[in-house]
Amino acid sequence: MNLYEQQPYWLIKDGIVASYPSLQKDLKLDVAIIGAGISAALTAWQLRNSGLSIAVFDKRHVGMGSTAASTAFLQYEIDTPLTSLKDLVGEANAVTSYQLCRKAIYDIADLCKSLKPGFDFSLRPSLQYASFKTHTNSLNQEYNFRKKHGFEVQWLEADEIEQKFGFKASGAIFSTDGGEVDAYLLTHALLTNFGKAGHKIYSNTDIKTIEHHKQGITLQTANGSVIKAKKLIIACGYESLKYIPKKIAEINSTYALVSEPLPDVRFWYKNSLIWETAVPYMYFRAVGENRILIGGRDDQFHHPHIPPSVIKRKADMLQQAFLKKMPHIPLKADFSWAGAFAITKDGLPYIGCIPERPDTYFALGFGGNGITFSVIAAEILHDLIMERKNEHVQLFGFNR
Repeated sequence: MNLYEQQPYWLIKDGIVASYPSLQKDLKLDVAIIGAGISAALTAWQLRNSGLSIAVFDKRHVGMGSTAASTAFLQYEIDTPLTSLKDLVGEANAVTSYQLCRKAIYDIADLCKSLKPGFDFSLRPSLQYASFKTHTNSLNQEYNFRKKHGFEVQWLEADEIEQKFGFKASGAIFSTDGGEVDAYLLTHALLTNFGKAGHKIYSNTDIKTIEHHKQGITLQTANGSVIKAKKLIIACGYESLKYIPKKIAEINSTYALVSEPLPDVRFWYKNSLIWETAVPYMYFRAVGENRILIGGRDDQFHHPHIPPSVIKRKADMLQQAFLKKMPHIPLKADFSWAGAFAITKDGLPYIGCIPERPDTYFALGFGGNGITFSVIAAEILHDLIMERKNEHVQLFGFNR
């Protein structure tokens, strides 16, 4: 499955950070992890000091799946508004999921401070504005509901939005809690740290078969190497769906561009993350080198090969939509790409086990909060692997 088309900005900017060999022998392990993107890296990092023998396997190079195409908005707000989510999973569960995502932002902040060398990470506030006047009342209800449950939010009227952000909207929620990160570099930093703890990472190692038996799990690679593991973690993003017998997500296509460098360093109030209420929504943020990233214009399908002409057309649409909002910013596209994007029935990730695959654990951070969901998944799977209780297992379980 092609997880993106064209070359995302992060791959061009960061290049090949580290290289790892393919597996050329048989292995016996306590835990095998399939995937080497941000979800797998966070989970591997959580388990690095567990005393277990662990190895990571990916059919690509590290971080070169969906992680390389991530736009890395770190928000606690998920694609399903809190006012809608409470009707799907109950008010307590809805609020808990938002609180866990908020905590994950600050967990990433602490993590980035501890990893060397340093790389792009910033805490940023976010702004969600009403795309149309008809959205204002429901957005205001969302604001009141979040405020009721202790989230640090402000309601901005039209004049405040124009004064601080330079565009017109009938109302918006300004949230204190948010962030941005280079997910590709973070993935490499996590796995470097994991490797220093004595564990192994293997690139270009395609797992062709998985067999479950009483003694554990046997994996066979495309070149015939055999991996025997007591437990298996599947964290290979959208490609994980082939290991699950029931349909749990829809795969869509999403598009993004990064602008040429611009003369200003501060583009709008606190260079906040900005997104809208329309579905699908457009979103934008500042990135390094005085550039602006814009994403959205999703399609409700994903083709394995999206033609460059389609990506250019979508990038042009994103650019024009941005310039309509911000005509004073002379934005020109420099990089553009398309990626796969999964949507679940409630906007929440799937984390945990299914009966059909014993001793196997899934970290599926689907949706617009893939990175914060992956932080949550890493903590839950750490507890499950170490046979500890975790109170949030059911909230993100497959049988919810």
